[in-house]
Amino acid sequence: MSIQKSIVIAGKSNHPLTVNRLGYGTMRLTGEGIYGEPKNRPEALEIVRQTTKHGINFLDTADYYGEDVTNRLIAEALYPYPSSLVICTKVGGARKPDKSWIPYNTPENLRSSIEKNLSTLRIEQITLVHCRVMPGATNFEQSMEAMFKLQEEGKILHVGVSNVSRDELEKAMSMGEIATVENMYGHAQRTTSNSVYGENRGGEEVLDLCEKNEIPLIPYFSLFTSMPKQDDRIAEIAQKHNATAAQINLAWLLHRSPCILPIPGTSSLKHFDENLKAADVKLTEEDMDLLK
Repeated sequence: MSIQKSIVIAGKSNHPLTVNRLGYGTMRLTGEGIYGEPKNRPEALEIVRQTTKHGINFLDTADYYGEDVTNRLIAEALYPYPSSLVICTKVGGARKPDKSWIPYNTPENLRSSIEKNLSTLRIEQITLVHCRVMPGATNFEQSMEAMFKLQEEGKILHVGVSNVSRDELEKAMSMGEIATVENMYGHAQRTTSNSVYGENRGGEEVLDLCEKNEIPLIPYFSLFTSMPKQDDRIAEIAQKHNATAAQINLAWLLHRSPCILPIPGTSSLKHFDENLKAADVKLTEEDMDLLK
């Protein structure tokens, strides 16, 4: 089976973006517990530099990674940025001193986070921002109103959503153009039912809506939730293609739907190189049937 090598974000808008269909998620570049500086800062910086050298032009980050560690790494490694680079950040969450995660989604909170991202990344407009729904968050509609207001002001080019239910996605789409959706999704984690991330907020619940409306679905934790499962089917396909289990998990996402934009993250240059090669794995229809 052939796979599309690129994907269009906000294709119906006046400012469509075309990115290669394997991005990079920066979360793993932080310290233990997704907090503080990376254990190996030179390696972290080199990974960020290698993204653009290998044609990756979609980076996923957030000001609450670190805190603000990944944004600082991106700016140090890549500024001034290539014109083709899309930096996607998230707002709606924050970290407490005890490293716990909390909602940070009032209009004032969102504006503060956007200003922080702009300052650290050294830019005047963020190309794409996801409004993240954190466990315990309320007033989703109010949060989206604030996001579209920030877009009107020119601080955001495109608005996306993250960790949303189907109803929340439909509500957001009724309020304005939604460029992308970032939900948990992987071969072994199709939905998020009965998880700490909330009921029915996985990729499977919204994939058909994304396909129908040409909205890229960006899966997070695709390897984190799938790799520990030790699926015999993945192992069988990996042996057939002389690939690793991680590569087959990523290849499955690329073949699952042309609207999926994987963003595998790692703090290891070795694993970064391995993940890149997943785009070269060509799964057959029989492979995909086996992995259903």
